[in-house]
Amino acid sequence: MRPDPILRFGLIALATDLTIEGDAARLMPPGTRLHVTRIAFDNPTTEENLRRTGPRLREAVDLLVPGVPLAGIGFGCTSASAVLGDQMDRLAGHRGAVTTPMGGALRGLAALGARRVALMTPYLAATTDLVGDHFEAHGVTVLKRSSMGHADDRDMALLPEAEIVAMAEASDHPEAEALFMSCTALPALGLIERLEARLGKPVLTANQALFWAMLDAAAVPATGPGALFRRRTW
Repeated sequence: MRPDPILRFGLIALATDLTIEGDAARLMPPGTRLHVTRIAFDNPTTEENLRRTGPRLREAVDLLVPGVPLAGIGFGCTSASAVLGDQMDRLAGHRGAVTTPMGGALRGLAALGARRVALMTPYLAATTDLVGDHFEAHGVTVLKRSSMGHADDRDMALLPEAEIVAMAEASDHPEAEALFMSCTALPALGLIERLEARLGKPVLTANQALFWAMLDAAAVPATGPGALFRRRTW
């Protein structure tokens, strides 16, 4: 191949996600290009259905511009990345480490020095616990877990802004050092700075954490909303 002036990244999205590509377009900086493939996903977002994404990852990775070097690969599902955990890289195959929303959130919280969080999700309570338990297993204390009670990620993507803001504010905890808003389908990226001003602490969303971490791991400077995009680990 000829020398490539573009720094290329890959993204594996769920077939049902209505939000992630729009958020990616806002966060990927000039000089980069994001190549997206999708995998089948069966709602509702139960642990069983989330676990089924694992065997689909390797084939999806192979479809990301074969033979072209990638600076990073992201996987677009927070709750599935909590369920699959440290198996992600093995399941995805041979093209390097995979960044996930959960891994991105943990990297971001460490960069912000936050070890106690409040957790807000659009999920059912049982799915929220998958995310909360993953945080706890990796040394992050979850002081409050709040669920909006939705089972289908397509419904989550269509939640009105006012409802998301109200739930985020109600989900905070006075001792939490940050608020994490789970789900790559949740249209929350544009609410981060408003919520940080109201809550007086960092607010992380799944897509913000995913793309910040993918770019940070590749040492690519980028701008974006919230306190997280003012941090680098390199």
